[in-house]
Amino acid sequence: MRFGIFIPQGWRMDLAGIDPEAQWRTMHELAQRADAVPGWESLWVYDHFHTVPKPSVEATHEAWTLMAAFAATTSRIRLGQMCTCMSYRPPTYLAKVATTIDHVSGGRVEMGIGGGWYEHEWRAYGYGFPSPGERLGRLREGVQIFRQAWTTGEATLDGKHYQVDRAICRPLPLQTTSPTNRIPMWIAGGGEKVTLRIAAEYADYTNFSGAPEAFAAKSDILREHCTSLGRDFDEITRSANYNVVIGETEGDVRDKLAWFEEHLAGPAGAQRAARVAHDLSQGPLVGTPEQVAEKLRELEKVGLGYAITYFADAAYDRTSMELFEQQVIPALG
Repeated sequence: MRFGIFIPQGWRMDLAGIDPEAQWRTMHELAQRADAVPGWESLWVYDHFHTVPKPSVEATHEAWTLMAAFAATTSRIRLGQMCTCMSYRPPTYLAKVATTIDHVSGGRVEMGIGGGWYEHEWRAYGYGFPSPGERLGRLREGVQIFRQAWTTGEATLDGKHYQVDRAICRPLPLQTTSPTNRIPMWIAGGGEKVTLRIAAEYADYTNFSGAPEAFAAKSDILREHCTSLGRDFDEITRSANYNVVIGETEGDVRDKLAWFEEHLAGPAGAQRAARVAHDLSQGPLVGTPEQVAEKLRELEKVGLGYAITYFADAAYDRTSMELFEQQVIPALG
């Protein structure tokens, strides 16, 4: 089992109460801490502009700016986004940004990419909100542009959504030393007819629902797409994101869930906070270290190869992260 960790950036109101002038220091320290713990293979941020569970004036720091900052201030850990929305930036520009950050980082960029879903921020930022078909069409064409740009140094596509004519991407990504060695592509989303087919064609990694039954079902559909395309299913590493609530005892877990609800009630409101806290409590990685490790073993049996973890309390209290590092990662490693 491989492990990644989300660095709080505000999107989930996980920097609320921290002075804006101190938020970068908080993120930076957590990133450097993850960089120093060998059990974490990668760190991740979300590509969003407005908070959840509702849009608010709480800070949300921009994903690719953070990627560049983390590239310059860490040395080992890999750097990903879960996931970049294809339509928020032209794919030619995004390919160039990722290439530059790959060089800054010494070849540590992971490209998480998806069609996008958060309608409020789409419309607020002037992107409209295209149909799912159009968003996924842009995803497919954008991935094609990435592949060309990162392997040949230029991209040309006369597509339905993007038209590019010999867009130059030089230097090549530091990770590109051959057509089969490139910035890893994570196709995020579980849409069964389109997204998983795009993943079967282009992904090095997938990222979809992490509940055991749903994960197994999506995996079966991905396998079917691979078979129809002639792709080796085992070439693709399957990942999922997990909210982790972990405590030495079940009482500690209850206390942490109560803290989360109280924390979220301020910026999000009591009713919404109660609903989100309840949903959080139902996740698979909620419990003592032994319970969390057992659930991960169950997920590993249905094909989970990479767990990307989120700790809601990371910016305020590192004990949850430390417990996971000390007792869960070694049990699965």
